[in-house]
Amino acid sequence: MAERIEGRSRELLEEPNLCFVATLRSDGTPHVAPVWADLDGDVVRVNSAKGRMWPTNLERDPRVTLTIPNRDNPYEYVSIRGRVVDESVEGADAHIDLLAKKYIGADVYPLHTPEEQRIILRIEPEHVYHRGG
Repeated sequence: MAERIEGRSRELLEEPNLCFVATLRSDGTPHVAPVWADLDGDVVRVNSAKGRMWPTNLERDPRVTLTIPNRDNPYEYVSIRGRVVDESVEGADAHIDLLAKKYIGADVYPLHTPEEQRIILRIEPEHVYHRGG
């Protein structure tokens, strides 16, 4: 069942705070990667290139935990447990440019290469926890 992202939890996601995505490898060990994220209603959107480890892990097992610490006070954070409900290449290049504007002030994502295919993963939150610092 989806849970709403409200209050300070929403603010931390709307601000340019890095999001750490935790997935499970095929052998069951955890993999954590820093990513950029934004919100579409109460769905968290993250962007990656196809073939990277963490999106590949999520194709096999859609369960995920996201942790977003406050960039000014890492003892304040929101942790979101959920699952990927959609993965799409449609609009992914425009989405990474939008995230580049949010996180680094650039109009275009500067590290995009012609051979990579960007994807958007949409994560529906099942549990949202905020800890103040």
